[in-house]
Amino acid sequence: MAMQIRRVVSGEVGGKAKVVSDEIVTATSLDGTSQLALIWSGDEAPRFPLSGEQPKTPVYFPTLGGYRFVIFTVPPEGEAAAARARPTPEAQARSLADLEAHIGTGLTDWMEPDHPGMHTTDTIDFEVILSGEVWLELDDGEEVHLKEGDTFVQNGTRHRWFNRGKVPAKIAVVLIGGHPR
Repeated sequence: MAMQIRRVVSGEVGGKAKVVSDEIVTATSLDGTSQLALIWSGDEAPRFPLSGEQPKTPVYFPTLGGYRFVIFTVPPEGEAAAARARPTPEAQARSLADLEAHIGTGLTDWMEPDHPGMHTTDTIDFEVILSGEVWLELDDGEEVHLKEGDTFVQNGTRHRWFNRGKVPAKIAVVLIGGHPR
């Protein structure tokens, strides 16, 4: 079942602070098991007050000064491996097209073909583990085990996520675009 997140947005109507949007954001599958819900994004410094309409952001990772707020799940390793083994190339292409239509293009462009999931971006990411547990792999096989309530500040370094636990992990992330390398 697709993860669903309630997103409530404030704005200004007639000079008064109001709720201008209250809706459910449905996550999109990354690989048949992982899910990602883009909560809010922008590619320039925010302007206030907002109408509640999300700014247009054509690519997944933010540009310099841009931002993203996402929630994603990381399934247990066995579940993820089984899901990746099932789809046909056509189904994988459809899944990627659906993903890009939902969150913007370019997510997979940053992934290293020889090291699945490993990537380096021009962003600083603020992450909090909402539930479950995950392992974060950095260079040279260094791993960090993060549990519910733990936070991580990702300073544009090479990394990938995986889950050795028994239940999906849910992570909230704010990504902020930095100066390109």
